[in-house]
Amino acid sequence: METLEKKEVLNQLFDFYKPLLTEKQIHYFELYYREDFSLQEISELNHVSRNAVFDQLKKVEEHLFFYEEKLKLQFLKNKRETLIEEILKSNDLKLLEQLRKLDE
Repeated sequence: METLEKKEVLNQLFDFYKPLLTEKQIHYFELYYREDFSLQEISELNHVSRNAVFDQLKKVEEHLFFYEEKLKLQFLKNKRETLIEEILKSNDLKLLEQLRKLDE
């Protein structure tokens, strides 16, 4: 069974990398992770085997982690948010330079 933390991470990555997935992968992911359909429900709805749905969801998971490993969009977003919070708390404008460098 998936942990809540893993589902949260996958949903965040999906928001970034959704355009890189196929329509079928997007459809299955949204049904399973966002609408809380079971594998069996998705398979019946799409007239495919439960194993086919499972395989597609595993591929999506692999793709999302691969894309994040290479592109680091989620990591950079988190880093930006952390730096912005630090800047607001400390009024240390030197941190702005770190924020700028994230996009280089």
